[in-house]
Amino acid sequence: MILISKYLVPRGYTGMAIFPFVFLKSKGLKGDKQLLNHESIHLRQQLELLVIPFYICYILEFLVRLLQFKNWQKAYRNISFEREAFANENRLYYLKNRPFWAFLKYLRSHGIQPSKQCKPANFSSEGERN
Repeated sequence: MILISKYLVPRGYTGMAIFPFVFLKSKGLKGDKQLLNHESIHLRQQLELLVIPFYICYILEFLVRLLQFKNWQKAYRNISFEREAFANENRLYYLKNRPFWAFLKYLRSHGIQPSKQCKPANFSSEGERN
């Protein structure tokens, strides 16, 4: 279920998945298939980890990445859940063939990229879609 709320979505972001909802910053984003696919990948991740453990893992990994990179944006972009979602947001049928716990591939991967390299062209430096 998609809900619109400019207040629930943090500043600098356009969408957020909190099972079972996808919150978007504005109504116009409902047509953004990449964004919806990105957030749908997060919903699948949340289901696989039975929701609450997902949030615990997400926050813990973010804190580890923040210590590692000492930069909020780099830490966020290198969370395994985000890496999977960003890497596959353009593949609109990804969820149909996605392996169970596919995010583990991104956790184990040592190819952690600085934010400049992993930032898609349609994102501003604050992580907001253009």
